[in-house]
Amino acid sequence: MKRMSWKEKIRIIIRLSLSNSGRKKANYLKEKGIFKAFGDNNFWYSRIIPADPHLITIHDNVKVATDVYFCTHDVLHDLFNDECKLQNSSVRYKRYSGEIELLTNVFIGAKSVIMYGVKIGPNAIVAVGSVVTKDVPEGCVVGGNPAKVIGKYEDVASKRKIWSQEN
Repeated sequence: MKRMSWKEKIRIIIRLSLSNSGRKKANYLKEKGIFKAFGDNNFWYSRIIPADPHLITIHDNVKVATDVYFCTHDVLHDLFNDECKLQNSSVRYKRYSGEIELLTNVFIGAKSVIMYGVKIGPNAIVAVGSVVTKDVPEGCVVGGNPAKVIGKYEDVASKRKIWSQEN
């Protein structure tokens, strides 16, 4: 997968901003082929496009809420390299990046941050506003900063089923 130009990213962001359907947004992203892989039956409500979408794999039945940020790299190398220049050092730091993978049947809550090198799921839920810095085991609910296991997927599904039948 080749990197896309900033012009293309801007076009995609504008298109995502104009749609209010998470399914339509997901279908559009799949059609554009910007991710390493993008499965079926996905939902993408975020208006944010990752800086390096070619490092992100999204399997089937993944639901991404609004304003989720996928951080595939950091810029610490710039900080350290500037310091080396000031000290007339020949040391040069390289850009660090890593892949992100969302396995089947995953929900990412609004305003969450998914860091590089993370694999989530399957059957996992990331609570709203979480910062995921480590892999999320199968069948877990994680939340917080940094995200920690706070529950089980099946427990949330059971509670939601009961609530749905009562209301």
